[in-house]
Amino acid sequence: MSSDAPAPGAPNADAPAPDAPAPVGPARRTLPRRPRLRPRTSWGALAWLTGVWVLLWGDLTVANAVAGLIVALVVTWLAPLPRAPFDGRFRPGGVLRLVVRFAADVVVASVQIAWMVLRRHHPTGAVIRVQLRSHSDTYLAATAGMVSLVPGSIVVEAHRLTGTLYIHVFDVDLAGGLESAHRSVLEQEERLLRAFASRDQLADAGYAPGPSARAGRLGAPR
Repeated sequence: MSSDAPAPGAPNADAPAPDAPAPVGPARRTLPRRPRLRPRTSWGALAWLTGVWVLLWGDLTVANAVAGLIVALVVTWLAPLPRAPFDGRFRPGGVLRLVVRFAADVVVASVQIAWMVLRRHHPTGAVIRVQLRSHSDTYLAATAGMVSLVPGSIVVEAHRLTGTLYIHVFDVDLAGGLESAHRSVLEQEERLLRAFASRDQLADAGYAPGPSARAGRLGAPR
């Protein structure tokens, strides 16, 4: 009796191997994605920086706009702006009032300062402290920027925790006095809030909802 027979239950070496599962389809080769050159900030911020560049040059031309956009791209690429949460509301009427009044303030202040220079009038400067009514870093920065862009006023210091701006006024008499200079900063902030702030942000600043200052303040007689 031959001893080459396999033992009961042992695998048979001569038996064909079970069929391997057939591939479902051709193997896909994963290629690394190329990094996309995208701006590190929003298009709104780029448009804002471009507008500031054009305003600083004082000449609205295609070359100035393109140069401003390039500068904005380079600045935001090298030093990206921190992301600030925005949960406001866009009000076309409020935005229109904001833009028209800001442009008028820039033109009027430029003419007044030019006239002072021609008259060789010695200005009486002062630094005022303005406590803003909103509690948002976004509107603090926006108010400081717009106040500084109007000739005759420049923000020299801003306290984020207290929402306070320290502003140098070029000439107190030209601004209509200290109280008038103080009030103009708060009015600028109010126009910003009524253009972009949500109802809760307006209420937090003490303003009644609405796109214009005619809505009044909360609790104040209208």
